[in-house]
Amino acid sequence: MEYRYLGRTGLKVSELCLGSMQFGWTANEEESHRILSTAFETGINFIDTADVYSRWVEGNPGGVSETIIGNWLRNNGIPRNQVIIATKVRSRIGEGPNDEGLSRVHIFDAVEGSLRRLKTDYIDLYQTHWFDERTPLEETLGALNDLVHQGKVRMIGCSNYPAWRVTEALWISEYYSFKRFETLQPHYNLVHRAEFERELRDVCSNYQLGVIPYSPLAAGFLTGKYRLQQVVQSDRARGASRHFSDRNWAVLDLLGRLGKERGGRSTSQMALGWLLADPLITSPIIGPRTLEQLADNLGATGLRLSEEEKKLLDEASSWKTD
Repeated sequence: MEYRYLGRTGLKVSELCLGSMQFGWTANEEESHRILSTAFETGINFIDTADVYSRWVEGNPGGVSETIIGNWLRNNGIPRNQVIIATKVRSRIGEGPNDEGLSRVHIFDAVEGSLRRLKTDYIDLYQTHWFDERTPLEETLGALNDLVHQGKVRMIGCSNYPAWRVTEALWISEYYSFKRFETLQPHYNLVHRAEFERELRDVCSNYQLGVIPYSPLAAGFLTGKYRLQQVVQSDRARGASRHFSDRNWAVLDLLGRLGKERGGRSTSQMALGWLLADPLITSPIIGPRTLEQLADNLGATGLRLSEEEKKLLDEASSWKTD
């Protein structure tokens, strides 16, 4: 397992980050604990979650993923300083009028809930899940700054922000001497490139932000399990179906061919390898819901595409030709 610096922070995280949106949704607690233990034993020290996971599921109040992670830490005696935990704030996690957003009131309430569920006294990386247009950035950043000074949070980051919002936040932090965002969690993969590459990439590079992409396998499309003319039935399949296009089917074929030339690497491993070949990317967030999927994802560790392989995939998936 390779460990990479998280932006400019000096903190080292594993080259793959274990996402946990599926915990308590498509993976029950027992299976989730097995996934966590196997990932940790193989060197993954970086876990990403959110307080809202998975409130959209019937009977799930939110906070379930954090609770599962907290139970795993406690029940297995995992040394807290050996695990980097990232969680997020913004979504509705209650029924009251202030139980969502990025106001000072909600952030202070939400962090206490996350700490309680995670069974820890600090969060390594606390991220704003997406922008709150009703709350001034100064209020949000001031609240996050106070949490860092209180020791409840060690670093802060953001997710799903456009480039101009990230830049504005960085400038505000500099002006008020607040702790600044050190990471960005963007939606980025081989068949969804423009959103990150148009402007966010330059911002992250210029300001030395750690980049931890979510959905690196495009909701399962880049695993190769979907096929042309396939009937889409499940919610997960519908998420992948947005990528059904002639160009993207060609990208899948290329991934398969390159994987065979690599001695039988899977399509998903080659797709993760494309991200890992980018020096700007810190740690793609994988989301296995079974041990079999985790084993496949782990096969991407140490995989480094050649310049020719990277060039072929870049050209085949380029959004600039649209």
